This record gives sequence, structure tokens and C-alpha cells, in this order.
Amino acid sequence: MRIVAVYWLGLLAGCVFGQARLPVGSTETGANLPPRAIGVGDLLSISIYGAPEMSRTARVSPEGSIRLPILKKPIEARGTSPAELEQRVADALSQAGLLVDPSVVITLAEYATRPIRVAGAVRHPVTFDAAGPVTLLEALTRAEGLSGDAGADILVTRASLDSKPLTQRISVKALIETADPAANLILQGGEEVRVPEAGRVFVVGNVKKPGAFPAGDGTGISVLKALALAEGLAPFSTKLAYIYRPREGGKQEIEVALRKILERKAPDVVLAAGDIFYIPDNRGGRVTANVIEKAVAFAAGTASGALILGLNR
Repeated sequence: MRIVAVYWLGLLAGCVFGQARLPVGSTETGANLPPRAIGVGDLLSISIYGAPEMSRTARVSPEGSIRLPILKKPIEARGTSPAELEQRVADALSQAGLLVDPSVVITLAEYATRPIRVAGAVRHPVTFDAAGPVTLLEALTRAEGLSGDAGADILVTRASLDSKPLTQRISVKALIETADPAANLILQGGEEVRVPEAGRVFVVGNVKKPGAFPAGDGTGISVLKALALAEGLAPFSTKLAYIYRPREGGKQEIEVALRKILERKAPDVVLAAGDIFYIPDNRGGRVTANVIEKAVAFAAGTASGALILGLNR
């Protein structure tokens, strides 16, 4: 009987003193939030059994750490699970000589909002809250992938520790085609992923299908490829064509020996993004660059974006 009485007294004492050791506000936080890696701005509830004076709440700093007044050094928290952080806090308390074999319980009391924005040449621009580390490919999947207008690079902008934005350029080829793990960045939240549209070459004049065509991966496209995209020359083409290239203060006119290129008597010419490639016909002479620029601007403002030009017809 004496053993039984001691047993029940021990249980009663454990309940009483256990309640005394609960941190202030622990009944308000309720159950732990859904599992997720700890991130910057998250609010943590830290319970240290046997030392209620050390129990408290702490918010993860912009540097990714938490500070406890009883410890001299901050403890890295970003990217860990609550269980991993419990062990780090317990080890720090033991190494500081404050407690022997401490029992630490950490719960996520409040998530910080960590949005990731995906915009630009994607199928469905989206902003979502990162519930943990997210890869760049996963973020692009949320946006339903790249659109047909996507350029050769992806720009990822995030804030640094001094709050200045840092932009990293990721090659689409490295990320998707070669599956380079280094290109598949880990996003923690707060980033903006922007996919710039590819530059375009405008083909106008005496071709079957005038239009604005992607300038490739940034290196440009050749005259022969531009003609293929425009479905070839229409009748009455001339020996010469012209490139109108944007320059500061105006446009540069470049003469192209079109007939010699087609007959393989002259090397092909590369068209850069923003170039207007104009092929006149031999019935009406050459249209001025000013007229072509106005026609391209008009066509670019249409709903379809197609160039429906019939110059010199």
C-alpha cells in the first residue's frame, strides 16, 4: 500500500509541476502547425521543461537565427524542422553549462508570409505562399510552365541581408534541357521569378507571311531562317533587301545581297533582336525606314500581333 501511495503522489506531483513549467500562452497556440521547414519571420514557442523561466516565444530573424537571452550566441533555425531545432537548443544549453540533459519542445506558433511571384513569359503568372523550400522548377510548374514567347534566361530576384535586391540569371537550357542541379535554385519565399520574352525579328515586305518571329536564344537568327519563318519570298522579289537596326538616336540601314545569299554566292547574315528585315519587290522601289517603323508599330498594336502588311503591292 505504501508503494502504491508513493506512486500516485508522484503522478500528482508530476502533473502539478508539469503545468507550472508550461510556457506562457502555450494553451493559446494549440497544436503545432502543419509540418514545414522553419523560415525567416516564423514565430516559435520554446518550452524547456524544468526551467519555466527559460521558456518563451522567439521569432526567426532575417538572418535565419533565433536568440535566447540566456545564451551568448544565436542559434541557426532557418531550414530546420522543429525536432532538429529542439536538439540544437538542447545542445547549446548543455554546452553553456546551464542545464544537464535538458528537454526542449519547439512548436511553430505562427508562419510568416513568404510569397513567391512568377511572372513574364509563363502560361499562367501566379503568386503563391511558400510553405517550405521550393525549387525553381516547382515554381515554374505552379505557373503551368514557360510560354512559347519565353527567352533564353530566367531572372530570380531576392532580397539580400542588407535588403538590397539580388538578381540571378538562370539559363533555360541548363535548367530544363540539361537538368543541371545547380540551375534548379532553392527558393525560400520572398523571391520574384521573371521570365523575359525572347527578342523578336520583324520580317516585312515581299514575303508570303510577314510577321514578328523569335530571335532564337539571344544570338539572333539568319536571313535564310527568317525567310523560312515567313514562308518564303513572294513573286517579284529584288536582288537586295534591307535591315533596319535600332541604334541610339535612330536606325542603321544595312544592305543585304539577298539574291547572292539565296544562290549561295554570299555568306548568310544574322538578324539581331529588334531588327526589321525588309524585302522590297521590284515594282515599286524601296520604302523608307520611317514608313516601315510606323507599319510595324501599327501591327504590334493589333490583338494578334501579326504583321498584315502589303508594302509595295
